[in-house]
Amino acid sequence: MTTDATTDSTRTTGTTLQQIIAEQEEIFVRRQPQSARLAAQARQYLAGGVTSSWQITAPQPVWLSRGRGSKVWDVDGNEYVDLHGGYGAALAGHAHPAIQRAVASQAQNGTHFAQPTPDAVTVAQELAGRFGLPQWRFANSGTEATMDAVHLMRSITGRDLIIKIEGCYHGHHDSVQVSVAPDEEEAGPRQAPASAPSSTGIPRAITDLTLIATFNDLDSVARLLDEHRGQVAGMIIEPIMMNAGIIKPQPGYLASLKDLLHQHGALLTFDEVKTGLTVGPGGVTRQENLQPDLITLAKSLGGGVSVAAIGGTAEVMGHVASGGYEMVGTFNGNPLAMAATRAMLTEVATPEAYRRIESLRQRAEAGIRRAIDDNGLTAHVVTAGAKGCVVFSGEPVRNYRGFLGVDDRYSHAHWLYQHNGGVFLPPWGKIEQWLISVQHDEADIDRLIENFTGFAQAAQAAQAAQAVQAVGPARSED
Repeated sequence: MTTDATTDSTRTTGTTLQQIIAEQEEIFVRRQPQSARLAAQARQYLAGGVTSSWQITAPQPVWLSRGRGSKVWDVDGNEYVDLHGGYGAALAGHAHPAIQRAVASQAQNGTHFAQPTPDAVTVAQELAGRFGLPQWRFANSGTEATMDAVHLMRSITGRDLIIKIEGCYHGHHDSVQVSVAPDEEEAGPRQAPASAPSSTGIPRAITDLTLIATFNDLDSVARLLDEHRGQVAGMIIEPIMMNAGIIKPQPGYLASLKDLLHQHGALLTFDEVKTGLTVGPGGVTRQENLQPDLITLAKSLGGGVSVAAIGGTAEVMGHVASGGYEMVGTFNGNPLAMAATRAMLTEVATPEAYRRIESLRQRAEAGIRRAIDDNGLTAHVVTAGAKGCVVFSGEPVRNYRGFLGVDDRYSHAHWLYQHNGGVFLPPWGKIEQWLISVQHDEADIDRLIENFTGFAQAAQAAQAAQAVQAVGPARSED
């Protein structure tokens, strides 16, 4: 494994955060010349030189060649412990034997029919048992799943308005591309967040149909329901916020939210695209013992194969069954996706696997917390099942406005340091989380901790220098 950040010749020597970032970016680029060449070539044929805008990272995109188990390799041959996990999709790790067998077997018998196959029944039955919602349909991505959920809430209620949480991401369809990551200037008053467009190309008339509430704040939802009485179709929410690090719900918040919405004739959708199988075998829904009206799943569901699911109560999904809302898609329930998902649910995401992940979660959290304490670093670690992150703040973050106050430069510097030390975390600084797969082991977690310990020493020195700079130079007595 090539790990420049852990060698004496490339350890950070800078005492300011800017110096640490500059040094680590220089190491980053030096280790990946082939990635740089591919990036230059790709710009001729791929818009922005990548296949998704989220792959445009500083100082340059990382081009990967293969993955196996808990590791990935870039095109320069550098090996990484993969805690990026394809933005949370690789809970199975890479090339898991059960997923390989399922996909290969189905591929020999046809890759697409646009008709149901027996695996679809097995998958729906398994999801019903895990999440407690009796009826299901399938889609191909989290965006498609949440789009159907929003459409369904509007179709059932005959109402146009929906509520979403400030700072939550639910995909890139028009209704939810609102206040995903607004700057403080465009976010509006803290007590009444604005419906800020999160993308160009979306008419204001559509944006205005999405009202914005604050996470962990029932009063903000009650205010919107009162101001728009009888007009709100429902609310979509990540039950654990995962577009702002990890922000957990306060005790009783989700249950009270469901009751409040139902009192106003509105529906509740849990977007568990990111939390579904990663927080636990039945997501936050099972963890909280609370069934919403609708739930959306994707990412880790297919073991690395693109698939999504929408589950609902008998009453809600009865509206689909009766033709009240057409939930359609050429690739919905694709046989390859169903085969992979069946393997994921029955052979990969098992009770034994979750016990293993929990042990590794505890190991990672304890080791990182110890490094924070030993170095007096202003930070804390937050975990939820297979997911975790370091928040560079002394105070817990309860909502998006608290998240805005976290200095993103520390998160970017940490990402660079881990990457150069052979651990691939998701980029985009303070927004994302790591993912522990069923194929990680103690040595993988220990490398994460070892890299973080080195970074914590450098970051603490930078925090101390920043504090001195803020106070100003000491003055001698006259």
